[in-house]
Amino acid sequence: MIAMITEIKPRQAAKPWLLISWSLLVFGFLYLPILVLVAISFNDSPILSLPFRGVTLDWYLQAWQDKTLQRALWNSLSVAASATLLATALGLLAAFACCRYRFWGKNSLRIALNLPILLPGIVTGIAMLAYFSDLNWDLSLQTVVLGHVVFGLPVAFGTIYSRLRQFPDSLAEAAADLGAAPIQVFADVIWPYIRSAVISAALLAFTLSFDEVVVTIFLTGRDNTLPMEIWGRLRTRITPEIAAVATLVLLASGVIVLASQWIANRGEAEG
Repeated sequence: MIAMITEIKPRQAAKPWLLISWSLLVFGFLYLPILVLVAISFNDSPILSLPFRGVTLDWYLQAWQDKTLQRALWNSLSVAASATLLATALGLLAAFACCRYRFWGKNSLRIALNLPILLPGIVTGIAMLAYFSDLNWDLSLQTVVLGHVVFGLPVAFGTIYSRLRQFPDSLAEAAADLGAAPIQVFADVIWPYIRSAVISAALLAFTLSFDEVVVTIFLTGRDNTLPMEIWGRLRTRITPEIAAVATLVLLASGVIVLASQWIANRGEAEG
């Protein structure tokens, strides 16, 4: 028996080259087109293609001076800000109701709130277009805001609900026993605990609204948002100016998403 044990060779560690190679292929497939787009935005060529001829910032300057793009950017910011405020407020109320109260159909409500983000954007867009048509509402930026609220609400609700479920009810009960009014309990006890989650949810909802195209196609009127303006120009003439705008949008979205995750992680660590 001792001889058999001594003959057993130590187990060799598996070589991770296969996993590393597969990971590089996946990340290359996902991000290489984005890197090419960013490189083209600095290419000193009027054609949106390679090879790379030189470095220039003229396309960024041209995009910055484009009045149409400026109006589209302002429309996107106003739509995203309005949709974010509504989605975050409704998500906070829904999360608070689902966590703090018992009522008939609570599980169905949670499923219904998460359903819009699970459906394809084209389905949501067609459904809301039909709904607004039945109400005889003219398509405008206001209808776009309502459409963005529909799919921004699940994001806000999920983030806030997950954080609110971790809140110890004993803290709120202790504050109420000490004579605090319900509004004081929320403002002084509950809100500091969930504040980071609310901010994180708002940033994610803003990013989704700012970058949304599919739903916006069905609900927009005469005024274009920035993604719609880019989409319209891609159908006629592709220039490096579009690549410059797309790079700026990518950078802004990435910063907002990273800030959202940082705030959420910091809030969980402090909680």
